[in-house]
Amino acid sequence: MVEITGVLPHSRAARAGILAGDVLLEINSHAISDVLDYRFRLAEPVVVLKLHRGPDLLEVKIKKGTYDDIGLEFGTPLMDKKHRCENGCIFCFIDQNPKGMRETIYFKDDDSRLSFLHGNYITLTNMRDEDIDRIIEMHISPVNVSVHTTNPDLRVKMMKNKRAGDVLRYLGKLADAGIKLRGQIVLCRGINDGAELERSMADLAKYYPALDSVSVVPAGLTAHREGLYHLEPFSADECAAVIDQVEAFNATLEERLFFASDEFYIKCGRPLPAGDYYGEYLQIENGVGMLTSFGSEFDFMLDNLLDDEKLVKREISVATGEAAYGFMVQLVEKFTAACPNLICHVYPVKNKFFGGEVTVTGLLTGTDLAEQLAGKPLGETLYLSRTTLRSEGDLFLCGMSPDELSEKLGVNIEFVDNDGSEFCVKLLGLE
Repeated sequence: MVEITGVLPHSRAARAGILAGDVLLEINSHAISDVLDYRFRLAEPVVVLKLHRGPDLLEVKIKKGTYDDIGLEFGTPLMDKKHRCENGCIFCFIDQNPKGMRETIYFKDDDSRLSFLHGNYITLTNMRDEDIDRIIEMHISPVNVSVHTTNPDLRVKMMKNKRAGDVLRYLGKLADAGIKLRGQIVLCRGINDGAELERSMADLAKYYPALDSVSVVPAGLTAHREGLYHLEPFSADECAAVIDQVEAFNATLEERLFFASDEFYIKCGRPLPAGDYYGEYLQIENGVGMLTSFGSEFDFMLDNLLDDEKLVKREISVATGEAAYGFMVQLVEKFTAACPNLICHVYPVKNKFFGGEVTVTGLLTGTDLAEQLAGKPLGETLYLSRTTLRSEGDLFLCGMSPDELSEKLGVNIEFVDNDGSEFCVKLLGLE
């Protein structure tokens, strides 16, 4: 049961007399506990809602279009609290945050509902058979799973959860029921690489075609690992070996399923694959094909600029993480060659806040940006990736706001999504 916190004016629910403060118990005789129950049971042309209003029980019947909303609002998007992670993964990035940050930074979620709603990856360790049965009944798909290894004993060791090995059986149950699976392997040097990676790929490939892709990404290591499991970064040669291993295994399959992340290619100096390598970019949110996609979008927009648009005169700047710096320089060089009146400074920013091996743009902080860009020519506008901000879009991870950074640097700041076309247009000052 969940409390209704609001009813939209003139909605079907309002016309039926439902009030804020009513407690929703059931829809069509099915108990409602969260957003998945609600959305699934609401997808009928006629719904009967059982409500609790003070001491009274009410039933309200509403006729509607099959997938139409009825206008109820709830306290949280999930209509429930987020499910907290029950693991102690040896590579967990949240455990590597420095002390003294916002409390929300340290919250670890592992919530199957967020997998469905927002594409989050889950480990399955806090799920039971009835949770899997609900996914199958509702045909929630895809289910994004952080696998890491298919060796049950090793998975228990890596995740410090005694259920970590047993719940691997859920993959087969979901696949047999026709649920689309998408996997992730966070690779730890000397732990789940080499022969263990080979085993994991072989085991996971058996779930094809229910399994449509698996990303292989290196564990992110910060400078704040005091008291944590000792892990070492992959060397350039080892990154190349991971790519070769993944591609050699893909060559045995009828369709490419496993993808090494962009970070492996960048660290070993190999060119990124072309766009057709990634198909539908199913793993782009895991940093697989992100730069290739961005570059393709950028090139397309640049090739289609009008002649007068290329004559825009302005001086601007771009700041990026160390990993993407070379890539961004190449894009800007092409851009300024086509737009000769435009001056664009590109600056790499070292991540001193997290330190260690953290070089991705999305983890840059306002403090590092402010310190390292101070006194540099920034032009009329500084462009940053929107991924540097938390999901609400109002703060960097260090707690600094965009307005504070703008004031410190004395420059207007604009944020760009991971979209090469938008980046190209914004550099010209066009909307």
